Amino acid sequence: MSFSPPAIPSNPASPDLRDSFGRKIDYLRVSITDQCNERCLYCRPAAYRGWAPRPEHLSARELIHVVQQAVRAGIRHVRLTGGEPLLRPDLAEIARGISCLPELHSLSLSTNGTLLAPLALDLRDAGIQSINLSLDALHPDLYHQITGGALNDFLEGFRSALSAGFQQIKLNCVLLRGGNERELRPLVRFAAEHQVPIRFIELMPLTLLPKQRDQLFLSAQEAWKILGGEENLTPDPLFQGGQGPARYFRDRPSGAMVGLIGAMTTPDFCSSCNKLRLTADGKLRPCLGRHGEIDLREELRHGTGRTEKLVQQAVDQKPKDHEFLAGYEPARPMTALGG
Repeated sequence: MSFSPPAIPSNPASPDLRDSFGRKIDYLRVSITDQCNERCLYCRPAAYRGWAPRPEHLSARELIHVVQQAVRAGIRHVRLTGGEPLLRPDLAEIARGISCLPELHSLSLSTNGTLLAPLALDLRDAGIQSINLSLDALHPDLYHQITGGALNDFLEGFRSALSAGFQQIKLNCVLLRGGNERELRPLVRFAAEHQVPIRFIELMPLTLLPKQRDQLFLSAQEAWKILGGEENLTPDPLFQGGQGPARYFRDRPSGAMVGLIGAMTTPDFCSSCNKLRLTADGKLRPCLGRHGEIDLREELRHGTGRTEKLVQQAVDQKPKDHEFLAGYEPARPMTALGG
């Protein structure tokens, strides 16, 4: 079956920021650090020591300025990511500075959740509206094997997020052959129990060596079959799960909302792409699956106020599709790119 990403509805009141293929670009993912307290095998290689020196990271003021200029250009949705964004002690300051922008429609956060317990309520009060939490397994040993972290820390953070009252909470799980196939149904039941959507994401060529990727790759179609296929999963194209490319299904046995993201196997996966990415060291990337970047840090620190024009330049340079299926090899891993 085909897993085409849903069309993203347009807002006629918003000025259009369109690329050369007619796609409306209104979503910016902002990495605020490349550091992480976990070591997920699909994100941060075991030997990775390439943290950007802290002076190379954009400051809170610089990050807020970039987002302000991007919103002026037409960006309407912003997600704060990492590495692990909760490692930035000024995360709430950054969120407050962005959430007050009048043209912004949504501000969200992606985190592994293990540091969230004491911070959830403050982040909601700072303007974070929705939150994505990474959960690749419910068995503590397997969770540790995949992430290097502790499941109990995640669960404490998850419970705090539920109590804080975010507008939406979603769970993300990276599909891993020989790793978490048997966890898919328990994860769906867990999502149903807590009434949150869960999304299963194909492994992308962003960290592991090609042979490792081939061994671990599990497609969205296979996950669909593991979960019972059309007998269990009913398409729900009207579900609004955020700004990403997931296709959503209602799971009949549990009632959970299940999303599938198939960057590697979905035909025309990039046809509705609406996003740019900003790395922690100030590089604006038009595409996760290509190498091109625009240096905003130099402009911010030594330039003449051309940030908004550089955002437009990034949109103009946005390619039609990624190169994941054409032998793409990343120059730096996922933790340094911002997801």
